[in-house]
Amino acid sequence: MAHYFTIDIHTHILPEHIPNWKEKFGYGGFIQLDHYKPCCARMLRDDGKFFRDIEDNCWSAETRMRESDEQMVDVQVLSTVPVMFSYWAKPEDCLELSKFLNDHIAEIVTRYPKRFVGLGTIPMQHTEYAIQELRRCKEIGLRGIQIGTNVNQLNLNEPQFHEIFAACQELDMAVFIHPWEMMGEADMPRYWLPWLVGMPAETTRAICSMMFGGVFEKLPTLRVAFAHGGGSFPATLGRIQHGFDCRPDLVAVDNPVPPRSYPGRFWIDSLVHDPKVLELVVEQFGQNRVALGSDYPFPLGENRPGELIRQMPWSDEKKNMLLHGAALEWLGIDKSIFEK
Repeated sequence: MAHYFTIDIHTHILPEHIPNWKEKFGYGGFIQLDHYKPCCARMLRDDGKFFRDIEDNCWSAETRMRESDEQMVDVQVLSTVPVMFSYWAKPEDCLELSKFLNDHIAEIVTRYPKRFVGLGTIPMQHTEYAIQELRRCKEIGLRGIQIGTNVNQLNLNEPQFHEIFAACQELDMAVFIHPWEMMGEADMPRYWLPWLVGMPAETTRAICSMMFGGVFEKLPTLRVAFAHGGGSFPATLGRIQHGFDCRPDLVAVDNPVPPRSYPGRFWIDSLVHDPKVLELVVEQFGQNRVALGSDYPFPLGENRPGELIRQMPWSDEKKNMLLHGAALEWLGIDKSIFEK
């Protein structure tokens, strides 16, 4: 199979060692790592509740590069694991935690600038602190931020978030939006339903909130990408448009622009696990708005990043756009920065 220069915009990373935030801040809920055997750790809430198992590819840049070489991925875009957002915490504590995570990503990018691009995390629950850390993210070499699909169940069209998005546009910082704290999670604990059903719905919630809230109209050069192929949005766009048409009194109250005009105005990643769905989203959004995203190194991601794209009966030009061209445009960077 031909080699295509490949950028994976959706990969997660953690520091190998995380401070005891409960001890430092005086209250719990934060993630700890239990390194119970070599190259493996358990992610635990500091009350001991198990979250997930991880391996050293979740913290070791060297392991990631070795696996990326095997998977034909040239560049990974690094972002934290969404459970680390900690928007529920006191703002000043979330700011300190964010700085710790962002410094770790920046250090890896500085060490291996040809292999990694970094996205930061910011305390979205406090506008001033969020913009302060956003500016620092840019100063330390990160190319954007990753945020959640909601902030303590507030939707992303709320006025306080507009200031943060406006700062992202002003600073030329990309935004990656990832589902977390899924609505209805407590009502569907079995069968992994929060991840299988809640996450796609949560991403659609974020897209619709920003779309109907007029965020893309007010900030036309803001570069936003949504995880997991845009969630259930591509498959439900017809329903969303119909709702806009039949009940504008409920749907179009803040923005008169039809939903069908929005595919192509923001990016989605390619993580859809199905060739027919990939065809659909590329047709809807355009090949320059669908960027490879694998969710590496987690099991719900694409086992071999980019394999679905590479196996499609498409031209090299189209594959190159999906495997790196769309990512470069979203990040606002040039391919030449990765050349040896």
